[in-house]
Amino acid sequence: MTSAQPIAAKAKAKPPTPRERARTQTIADIIRLGREHLAVHGAAALSLRAVARDLGVVSSAVYRYVENRDELLTLLLIDAYNELGDEVDQAVESVPDQDYAGQFTALAKAVRAWAIREPARYALLFGSPVPGYQAPGERTTVPGTRVIVRLVGIFDAAYRAGALATEVTPAVVIPPALAEDLSAIRAEMNLAAPDASLARGVLVWTSVFGAISFEVFGQYGPETFKARDELFEHQLGVLQGVVGLQG
Repeated sequence: MTSAQPIAAKAKAKPPTPRERARTQTIADIIRLGREHLAVHGAAALSLRAVARDLGVVSSAVYRYVENRDELLTLLLIDAYNELGDEVDQAVESVPDQDYAGQFTALAKAVRAWAIREPARYALLFGSPVPGYQAPGERTTVPGTRVIVRLVGIFDAAYRAGALATEVTPAVVIPPALAEDLSAIRAEMNLAAPDASLARGVLVWTSVFGAISFEVFGQYGPETFKARDELFEHQLGVLQGVVGLQG
């Protein structure tokens, strides 16, 4: 080790200054209050001035930490995506490595549990776009794709291990234009699964989130499907068959 290396290591380990700690805490408080306002008023009505009022400061003080409403929405997006991703990771990692069907089920149930517990934040992530707001991809793409990357990883690992059936009924012919898209996805994510498996995986992905959205947004109606847990279990079992995942 050179003499410069210990110095660099010490520099990296330097504790935050009181000002840095105060800034981090203030931003955390703003995000916490933003969550509360989101739950009460919805994303479209989110107001940085209202958050400042609840924080007990003038709005100009908040603007030193969060530039505008769009920046607050971005912070709330990242916060929600990462909390959901953490819960999904924890659920999947509690299942044995070779139990791919169990991992898929754990992932889907973790998303559903979080969505039911956090309906306003789920709506921010997967509901209607907020008018006038465009999420910055350079900041939100990585946290926003954590769950789908994990889901694809489960299916691809199952395929590589021979636990994903490649021949399922009915057989589907992949159109050339779709095959190009799937090829690009395969290259980008370093996947081994063939086109038919990838296409079915997309169907499973959208179906899981569609089922959760129907429940969270009240699309079933108040009296239909009172046995919601059993319904979701049944849906997951059907989807395992769709993608060819052997339980």
